[in-house]
Amino acid sequence: MELRYENLKDKPETFLAFTGLEVKEFQILLQAFTVAWERYVQQNSLPIEVRQRDYGGGRKANLATCEEKLLFILIYFKTYPLQKVLAFHFDMSQSQTCEWIHVLSEVLRQSLSERGHTPERDPQKVKELLESYMNESGGCSQGETETSPELPTYKENFAIDGTERRCQRPKDQEEQKRFYSGKKKTHTVKNNVIVTLGKRRVEYLGGTWEGKKHDKIISDEEGHEFPKGSTLYKDSGFQGYEPVGVKTLQPKKKPRGGELTVEEKEQNSLISKVRIIVEHVLCGVKRCRIVKDVFRNTRDKFNDLVMEIACGLHNFRTACRIEDT
Repeated sequence: MELRYENLKDKPETFLAFTGLEVKEFQILLQAFTVAWERYVQQNSLPIEVRQRDYGGGRKANLATCEEKLLFILIYFKTYPLQKVLAFHFDMSQSQTCEWIHVLSEVLRQSLSERGHTPERDPQKVKELLESYMNESGGCSQGETETSPELPTYKENFAIDGTERRCQRPKDQEEQKRFYSGKKKTHTVKNNVIVTLGKRRVEYLGGTWEGKKHDKIISDEEGHEFPKGSTLYKDSGFQGYEPVGVKTLQPKKKPRGGELTVEEKEQNSLISKVRIIVEHVLCGVKRCRIVKDVFRNTRDKFNDLVMEIACGLHNFRTACRIEDT
């Protein structure tokens, strides 16, 4: 059976396994995707007087409809098959598959961006973005308590974390040193993310850096700021990172040769119960196996684009499922 929308839409569990979206979520995203595709065609089509044949002439495309195009690129991101395998399932050559992947990835990014689901990439805009979130949030989020003397309300809570993705071993010896992560014991690329704990969204996605670079150094170089009076949760990768006007909370390490007090253990437990949200968010992002498996694509800056799209897809799913509750 070919991987076609008509074959999958009446099989919800199979559809979810292939795309990471429910059918109704696919239909919502399809609206923005159709608009973005039409814009792409207008921007990249040759004038009629230059073309050798009229529009619609020639061999019919394998991905004839926007449904098929969106299904194709979502399957690629969710399952990350070899291009040869994807080409077989969609009855096209590997070269055609490669071309479609790069074209439709950008169209998908634009679709998610137009619906407001892609994370901010400019570190200078982070503070303003988080301030607007604090102002629009009201009341308590799910899982929040009104009277917690130890922890602030979720609308003032943010978390910063670094995430690494495996990549192929570079051929150049100097590149090998730069991309080798001592933590993961393999070659990686990494990004820092800032998550709103109330909405469980990736609000900011930092640049894609080599695996050797430390999380705190990345934050220092990107130079983003946080709203005054907010609370930032972090882990040991951000030891010493203290933004101005922000309360930071980080689990305390057990001293060498000593033990934590009962109070310190309780505080660590409280912090961990909140920080686990950012781990759940990153797990949601990595439902796309393209950012979980060893990254094989070699086109320049494509490893950064796929992470932005994976974060956008997580934010999109989260928004759809909150609306349903």
